[in-house]
Amino acid sequence: MLVLRRLAPPGAKLLSAWTRSFGLVEFAGHWPSLEKQQFESDMRVIQDFVTAEEEELLIREIEPHISRLPYESSHWDDAIHGYREVERKKWSPENRDVLNRVSTVAFDGQVMPFVHILDLAEAGVIKPHVDSTRFCGHTIAGISLLSDCVMRLKRVPEDPSTASHSADLLLPCRSLYIMSTLARYKFTHEILASEQSWFKERLVKRGRRVSVICRNEP
Repeated sequence: MLVLRRLAPPGAKLLSAWTRSFGLVEFAGHWPSLEKQQFESDMRVIQDFVTAEEEELLIREIEPHISRLPYESSHWDDAIHGYREVERKKWSPENRDVLNRVSTVAFDGQVMPFVHILDLAEAGVIKPHVDSTRFCGHTIAGISLLSDCVMRLKRVPEDPSTASHSADLLLPCRSLYIMSTLARYKFTHEILASEQSWFKERLVKRGRRVSVICRNEP
């Protein structure tokens, strides 16, 4: 997995303005060499994609719309527990600038107009799943707000009798993950429960997490 750290100011458009940083991925199981290389290309994390001030502005705009909703205990595909969600199209100019950065970095400007907001309670969990191809295309990008978390991606084996391999990703607060192609279609992904959020022998304290998710057309 390629992990990037932002060194440029907000709004910078050049990919060369980002530099490599490692340590946010932990591989498990036997990974074929070529598949591991492809996974590292298709699963990226950009640390500090938004500033603390930008995080505050996003939450300030999201909160009035999502706080009036109850946390749900089940999802239509049983993938999420302890969550609430909304979709938004209209944003303040400041927050639209952030979403335009996501569009540029992750989608080359080709992104669906509605942004998915997923609010996961501290006790909530996202179970292993592959997002339906009915709702989004080959790339999903999400900004993590309010809390760090651990995302696990596990290979869907072509032969059920064979052992699978996986990768745990530490998603720091204010980071952006970009999941595409191989990572998107051939791996389940999940957000580990608070008590299971171990990363490199360290328990990652996870509180309420709000993710701002952009997708491209199916």
